[in-house]
Amino acid sequence: MGASVKNFILYNVGWFACVYFAAEGQAWVGPVAVVLVAAAHLLSVSAWKKEALTLLIAAVLGFAWESLLVWAGVLSYPTAPGVGSFAPLWIVALWINFATTINVSLAWVKRSWWLASVFGAIGGPLAFAAGAGLGAVSFGDPFWSLVIIGAGWAVLLPVFALIAETIIDSTFLEPGYRRTRRSSLLEQAQMLLNGKGLDK
Repeated sequence: MGASVKNFILYNVGWFACVYFAAEGQAWVGPVAVVLVAAAHLLSVSAWKKEALTLLIAAVLGFAWESLLVWAGVLSYPTAPGVGSFAPLWIVALWINFATTINVSLAWVKRSWWLASVFGAIGGPLAFAAGAGLGAVSFGDPFWSLVIIGAGWAVLLPVFALIAETIIDSTFLEPGYRRTRRSSLLEQAQMLLNGKGLDK
C-alpha cells in the first residue's frame, strides 16, 4: 500500500471520528483520534519538524476561520459547541487532520493556485454538508452558509498550500540548520573584519 493511500485512509478515519462522535455528543473522541493520526503521519515522514509546524499553523488558521463563522452566525455546533463564539476543539482537530494530507495525498493541489481554489470551493462545502447530514453542524441559512464556506475555502486552501510548500522548501528546521547558519554568520563577520583591516 502506497504512502498516499495510507495517508488518505488515515485522514478519513480521523474525519469520521471527529464528525460522528461530535454528532453523538462525544466530541473528545475525535481529537484523540486525530492525535493518533498526526503521530502516525509524523513518524512516516522524514522532515517531521516541518510537518509538525504545518499542522500547528493549520490549527491556528482553522481556529480563527471556524470561530469567525460561529461568531457571524453562519453555522453552529449544537451537539458539541465551543466556548462562546469560539470553534470547538473537534473542528480544529479536523484542520490538523486535513493538514496531514497537504504534502502527501493532496500534494497535487499545490501545483497551481486555481486548482487549489476550485478544489477548496467544492470540497469545503461538501465536507460541511456531510457533517450537517450526520448532525454535527447546523447552518444559519443552508444555501448562503455553504456559499460562504465555499468562498472561504477557495481562498484558504491556496493560502495554506502556499504556506505548506514554503515550509517544505525552506532550510529552516532541517538538520544542521543552526550550525550552517552560525557558520554563515561567522564568515560574514570575518569578511567585515577583513574589509576594515584593508581600509586601514
